[in-house]
Amino acid sequence: MAYQPPRQGLAAQIIDVAVLLVMTVGALYLPLYLGLAGAAKNPQPIDNPTWEALGQNAAEQAQWQALGITDPAAANDIITARFDYSFSWAALIIMAVLVIGYFVLVVRLSDKEYREVIDERFGGQ
Repeated sequence: MAYQPPRQGLAAQIIDVAVLLVMTVGALYLPLYLGLAGAAKNPQPIDNPTWEALGQNAAEQAQWQALGITDPAAANDIITARFDYSFSWAALIIMAVLVIGYFVLVVRLSDKEYREVIDERFGGQ
């Protein structure tokens, strides 16, 4: 007789999909809402910018024009933006605890489920 896994009802499947969708969207957008991810955080625009003041040579100006940006003021925020390279030990520790905790949770739950499947399949021998 082949192994027959337990069946999951339609409502439980819908709940599973909804929870996974919320978790996926949350994992993607939560860092953005908390200001932990994204592009540059310290724009330092130049007043009345020119391509020369922005440090752009003729080839770079041509590339900006190919993108449809002919006015240096339109590229000012993009060119002068600087990334925030600050480091937080607290954020590192929190992330490490979350990753390690998730790993332990997955291993423990998987061990429990694997034991249940083995007991169902082989009758607890």
